[in-house]
Amino acid sequence: MKELENRIKAKTLVLTHGDSDGICSGAIAKTAYPDAYVYFTNPANLLEKLRLIQDVKTLIICDIAIDERNCSELHTALREFAETSDLYYIDHHPLPKSCEKESWFYHDIEACSSELTYRVFEDRLDRDMRRVAIYGAIGDFCDNTPCLKNWVKDWDKRNLYFQAGTLTQAILYKGRDYEFKRKLLEPLSKDIIPSNIPELLKLAREAAINEEKLRLFVKYNVEVLRNSAYIVNTNNSISKAAIYAASYGRREVGIAAEYRERKVAYDLSIRSRGEVDVNNILRSVAPRFGGSGGGHPLAAGAQIPEDSLNAFLRAFDKELGEAHR
Repeated sequence: MKELENRIKAKTLVLTHGDSDGICSGAIAKTAYPDAYVYFTNPANLLEKLRLIQDVKTLIICDIAIDERNCSELHTALREFAETSDLYYIDHHPLPKSCEKESWFYHDIEACSSELTYRVFEDRLDRDMRRVAIYGAIGDFCDNTPCLKNWVKDWDKRNLYFQAGTLTQAILYKGRDYEFKRKLLEPLSKDIIPSNIPELLKLAREAAINEEKLRLFVKYNVEVLRNSAYIVNTNNSISKAAIYAASYGRREVGIAAEYRERKVAYDLSIRSRGEVDVNNILRSVAPRFGGSGGGHPLAAGAQIPEDSLNAFLRAFDKELGEAHR
């Protein structure tokens, strides 16, 4: 918070998510606006951060899903910014039903935010920055769009996936280390390949070794329900743990939960390998247990109070079964 307070007078400000897609989106935005200050945030905290910003000339928001709980307040705040500054809200998450679209809202659920950010600022960018958009797309499982398929033809696909894998593994390994992410964003904005960024290859290797330990932990400890499988407290990447929970639980949906003492709640990652829209189910079930959640049809996240986790898991599993009927 103090860090943003020190930067609220920046003329150009980029607010973005801290995953690989958000970092690549932020890097592309910074390439378009080199003097921009980039700050990492998330859907739950976005409105609070907006209230701290003053006298910004250009405000760019990337890869931040709109939280259903404060959709109306957020819309009002953004409209006020649009009246006094150049506003770009670039996102690809499914929208709450009550959300209104505006001219400054660039939204497409079929593409990742990195691709969208490049397309929005294309006139300000060198064509080679498409490569950074491709990294973000691969990291967010959104590399199958017509645009990406066309862009990939300009490079050796094998090297692109090596660079994207190096970047994504290192980001996941560093978790909530936002200072690391901020330093990482700078060379990316200059189109330096991830394998040439100091320490990144070493971190990616450590991440791969760590992931193998995670895989084996999930393999021998996964819990299975009728329609989903889950794992709790791996003290590791919950997105990867959810993937392995589905795999070793032999279920369509995998869930990983990690307890956060400060929140007195569990953070959840949910991954679907089938046709069930876990985003819609999550938006319906989580609030019943005092939680919140959402994301994409096949990949979503949630925060559930500590004493409601078991009840939530079983209610969510029941809704998965209903969705199959």
